[in-house]
Parts: sequence; structure tokens; C-alpha cells
Amino acid sequence: VGMFAAFYCGLHELNAQLIEALPTLGGQPAALYPEKQIWDVAGKAGVTGRQLAADLAAQMAIAPVDTVVGQMVTNVQKDPDGCFTITTDQATYRAKAVLVALGKGAFTPRPLALPGAAELDDQQLSYFVTQKADFAGQDVVVLGGGDSAIDMALMLEPVAKSVKLVHRRDQFRALPKMVSDLQASAVEILTPYLPKAISSQADGKVSLTLKKMKSEEELTLTPDRVLVNYGFTSNNAALKDWQLDLASEHHLIQVDSTMQTSVAGVYAIGDGVTYPGKVALIANGFGEAPVAVTALAKALYPDKRLAMHSSSMKIKA
Repeated sequence: VGMFAAFYCGLHELNAQLIEALPTLGGQPAALYPEKQIWDVAGKAGVTGRQLAADLAAQMAIAPVDTVVGQMVTNVQKDPDGCFTITTDQATYRAKAVLVALGKGAFTPRPLALPGAAELDDQQLSYFVTQKADFAGQDVVVLGGGDSAIDMALMLEPVAKSVKLVHRRDQFRALPKMVSDLQASAVEILTPYLPKAISSQADGKVSLTLKKMKSEEELTLTPDRVLVNYGFTSNNAALKDWQLDLASEHHLIQVDSTMQTSVAGVYAIGDGVTYPGKVALIANGFGEAPVAVTALAKALYPDKRLAMHSSSMKIKA
């Protein structure tokens, strides 16, 4: 979402700068789900996190802005002249307006809370799929019942020897289309089961014991790999250190219809914001970017004419 906002600034020839804490652009999809299919990007019949980041980078190249990576923003303060000082762990910058696109901050996967789980190495127990090829020819068990867990199972089905999906309920917390695709696939669905014990075997395989809900029945599986997708906890603690008194609700930044926060000149978009009717989807964040950029540009340059339609932007690809 931040990359698209930067591109939109470039389209309008705004003197903009994109600051990213990670060493590469792409945010959560590129860092956590490079092989995962993303379905809520308009015009894309499914796109991986890695490919989406590459597409956004190619888009940014058409109307580039100054880009800084590998720098964590440690403070943002509003100065007496109405401008802002942005401090990172390496430098200091000045700006007339600030657009925050932090998502929900740093993400940490919810761990598998079983004795011995932490002792298994990444080849036996993992929370992400960075390369599908790593699972080729292996027996894989996926734990979880949401869209991401189902997506992992379906993604690995063509390359793995076998895939089993374990969920503690008979119903899944996922889009109906994803559930239908799962039921039509070769993935073996094990419900309602809860993981009870896990350990490493002498042959390198994993011993995973499942207990059927509301029953004494148990089932032991011996896969090569176990993938856990119980969701993530997020932390936008960095915002608390900024010298900005941003109104928030349930740890999300409150914005108005123009994406402006409670601090004049500071706008916010993406999963880290809230307003009536907000839906936390990439598609929604992409729509919020032009709203915010247009609003801040009009506030800064009232006489600047902004092209509102792509056909009037005279882009040379």
C-alpha cells in the first residue's frame, strides 16, 4: 500500500520520499507470504506476495520517488512552522506532510503451544512458505482453519507427496470459494482435531499426535514437515514513541474521509487505520492511497491541478 501511494505521488510529480524499515520493499506479503496467492488485488486472478511486490516496483519505476530502505523511523514530530521532522535510526528528514502506511506493524506468528515445539528446527516445523520447492516430495501437515492455512495446503498440494489439513472445528474460518476448492482437492481434511503432542523422530520425521474434540480418540501422524498458521499478533509500538498525538481506536489510527489523522498534515492508510465501514484488505488500502495523496496535495498546493483520470496523466511507459 505504501509503494502504491509512493507511485501515486510520483504520478503527480510531488517531491516525495518512501522510507522502509526492511532491507527490501514489499511489506508483509513479500516478507511473510512470498509464495502465497493473494486474491483481493483487482485485475489479478491470484498473485503471489513476491510477484505483487515486483509488480509494484515496476509500477514505481514509471514515476519514481526517492526511496530509502533499511531505516527504521524512530520519531515523527510536528515543528512550530507546521512541517515535520522525521527521525530514523540513521538520518533525519523534513517534510510538509506525512503519510503513514505501516499496516499493523511488526507481525509475529502465533506459536504452536506444545511442549517440544520450540525445539524442532525450521525443516520440521515452520510458519511460512518461502519456497514451494522446499516441500517437494514430502508429507506435509498444515495446522489452521483460516484462509491462509487453506491457501498453504492448496499451494503445496501439487508439489508435496501428501498434504493434510488439521483444524479444531468442522467449519473453516475462510472464504466459501477457498473451502470449496479445498474440498475438491486431494488435501486430506482432518476435523475436528486439536494437536496434543509433537516431537522429532530418529529418522528426521515429526511425530504429531492429534486428539479429536469432545472425544478420547487420538490419531498420530508422522509427516516430514508441519506448517502452522494460527494467525499473527501485531504490534505498532513504534507509533507510541513518535511525538504525535494521534487519535486511535483498538490500537488503530483513526482517520477521516480524506485519510487525515487527528494531526493536521498527517495521513494514514492501510490495515493500520480505522473508520466506519473499514475493511482490512489490500484492495481497500490501494483505494485509500489516491484519496490520501490527493487530499494532502490539495492542502499543500491549492493551485496545483491534479489529473484525476489515468487518461489525462500523459504517462510514458
